[in-house]
Amino acid sequence: MSATRRTIASADSIVVKIGSSALTSLVGGLDVGRLDALADAIEARMRAGSDVIVVSSGAVGAGLAPLGLTRRPRDLATKQAAASVGQLALAHAWGTSFSRYGRTVGQVLLTADDIARRAQHRNAQRTLDRLRALHAVAIVNENDTVATAELRFGDNDRLAALVAHLVGADALILLSDVDGLYDGDPRKGNATLIPEVNSPEDLDGVVAGSGGALGTGGMASKLSAARLASDAGVPVLLAAASEAGTALQDAAVGTAFAARPTRLSARKFWVRHAADEQGILHIDEGAVRAVVTKRRSLLPAGITAVSGRFYGGDVVSLLGPEERPVARGVVAYDSTEINDILGKSTTELPPEMQRPVVHADDLVPL
Repeated sequence: MSATRRTIASADSIVVKIGSSALTSLVGGLDVGRLDALADAIEARMRAGSDVIVVSSGAVGAGLAPLGLTRRPRDLATKQAAASVGQLALAHAWGTSFSRYGRTVGQVLLTADDIARRAQHRNAQRTLDRLRALHAVAIVNENDTVATAELRFGDNDRLAALVAHLVGADALILLSDVDGLYDGDPRKGNATLIPEVNSPEDLDGVVAGSGGALGTGGMASKLSAARLASDAGVPVLLAAASEAGTALQDAAVGTAFAARPTRLSARKFWVRHAADEQGILHIDEGAVRAVVTKRRSLLPAGITAVSGRFYGGDVVSLLGPEERPVARGVVAYDSTEINDILGKSTTELPPEMQRPVVHADDLVPL
């Protein structure tokens, strides 16, 4: 067994993300039998001594049958209506299932915005930590009734990775209808399972697809979540929900993603993955080399244009000459101030304007 799998198998704190397809069907809505089987596997891991937080998809899928809908709706209002019905059903089903073991569950509804804003970020962290301290099972879901972009792009994989970082989890397990990462589409044949991903080079040539009829995620979403968790120092296991027992016991199935050797600091992780981007700084090739290769601060001389309205302390994206994002960082000036100083050398500026636009300590290359 690899070191990554041993780490996941022995993790004291785990976030388990469960996909819509593992819990719901278009015909019958919520599948209580499958949910009970997942709760059994999670309970076994908790009895073995691990803390487990569940990130559960399925709210929209659970709301389809009660509303008489036969397919996942395409318009946002109907998706949100289905989610409002399904969230109640989903929370009740998890509560009923865990009550067989005398466990109490608590529902925590989040959006990416709650993670992006520091005040909500801290509140969510305190809530989840307190639920764990009280031996309750936190059932986390996106607040789909008010989410917009999150609902369209299926961010529960990303949300699970952010929650893993938020609570300082030792491992993240992604359970869905796929049994691991393949180098192609296994439904088309001639695809090979990739058991271990230890570096980005292991993903060369991998083709990732989008989600199915009930979910909005897909392999691309799971790969993105695995990279995000890796930056947070959290190893990831991608496995089939039908193999949840083995995945949660000894991590001997699916694909294991190693955590990056050097964990990003909490601040740099927030800048890179969690914070809302408020604007864009367009920079020249010299600035790209300084920021990305030499890890230096961004100075006004390297900025060619500003997009958006933002203020000092906001997070902005840095785009190179090819309009490709190369870094993110916390800006020191308002957008109006930068427009007045862009392209100028430091010696041309008054003393109070000679500090970097984005300090190296607040920059994270992408």
